[in-house]
Amino acid sequence: MARSKPSKQLSQTELDRFLAAAEAMHLSIIKPFISPHCDHYRQTRVLHEVLLNTVRQVTGKEVEFIRWNTTGPVLPPPSA
Repeated sequence: MARSKPSKQLSQTELDRFLAAAEAMHLSIIKPFISPHCDHYRQTRVLHEVLLNTVRQVTGKEVEFIRWNTTGPVLPPPSA
């Protein structure tokens, strides 16, 4: 049986699965309502940042499922 060479990047189907899993992980990280002064909170923030950076590096785009700034969700400018 011949071995195929591993691909150098994820297929679109694999990327879609990766993004769905990343979004689920994002939601599980941000869901708990815990004090920002505890160790668990700080560690989940570290994990969250790593997750977001990884998604950016793998996809080459900004994270689609997070579009927030300090005032709420970032919405596209209204069409004139």
